[in-house]
Amino acid sequence: MTKQVLLLIILGSGLTLSVSESQSAPLQPHAAESFNISYIQLKNVGTCSYKVIISTSCSSPTYTRDRIGIAFGDAYGNQIYAPRLDKPSSRRFERCSSDTFQISGPCAYQICYVYLYRSGSDGWKPDTVKISSYNGRPVTFYYKKFIPRDKWYGFNLCNDASSSRHVSTQKWLICMVLGFVLSFWL
Repeated sequence: MTKQVLLLIILGSGLTLSVSESQSAPLQPHAAESFNISYIQLKNVGTCSYKVIISTSCSSPTYTRDRIGIAFGDAYGNQIYAPRLDKPSSRRFERCSSDTFQISGPCAYQICYVYLYRSGSDGWKPDTVKISSYNGRPVTFYYKKFIPRDKWYGFNLCNDASSSRHVSTQKWLICMVLGFVLSFWL
């Protein structure tokens, strides 16, 4: 009887660790100190089209005259870059608005990183960036923060998804082995 109770406690601990890990705080955008746009190379011969929808926060300035650029890609080094999305006369990136762009670049798999670049003195606060392609699920990145001036700022989730699943699997395996060993020992 005590062996079964101990085994249930160990398995319950593993489940608690796994659930608490998957409910971590939402990811925040960050400055990419090592990201350098000059390293982007066109690795693929093919060209694909991407639909990018950028929503500007309602707490952003009324409009911005700042230069806005974007770079995004997959875990395999396929990178797409648009140096200028802004167009002052077009009223892009106004407060509480969404702007849609068709951007061409090398064909990529699932998009897992995005960085925005802003230069100028007006300031700008994106709410979300949604990227859709023919070869992957649409992915949305939640900024909700002002973009620092003259820095690449965003998300790199390329390694996070696989590493968090790997850690959870390791914890489950350790709990199972420990439970098995203790059931024979007691």
